[in-house]
Amino acid sequence: MFAGIFGLIVFTRILRNALQDAAFRALTTSVVLVLAVGTAVFRVLEDWSVLDSLYFCVITLTTIGFGDFSPETAAGKIFTMFYVFIGLGFMMAFVTTLVQRSKYWAEPDSARAKEALDAD
Repeated sequence: MFAGIFGLIVFTRILRNALQDAAFRALTTSVVLVLAVGTAVFRVLEDWSVLDSLYFCVITLTTIGFGDFSPETAAGKIFTMFYVFIGLGFMMAFVTTLVQRSKYWAEPDSARAKEALDAD
């Protein structure tokens, strides 16, 4: 339990620091928008609850795919095909950027300072 709480604190710190970058904020906004649109569409097309729709979007775009939900309607299946191609790029860019930021913020402060000086 302690490890989970510690992990959440570290993740929150990394996310807060990453959000200072305008490009990362735009990417985060795009991911939230993709998830919101997907949630709304699956809510309507598949008649799932909002939570189930959001869960399906997150599980699908992170490529976890437990298989407990899948579209049953033809419209839902067609939308899913396009949704995956569009949303997967946004989600992977978001996760990749977040991992890169976590490596950066995990370095000692002296290494960050040296890197900042080298960039100038």
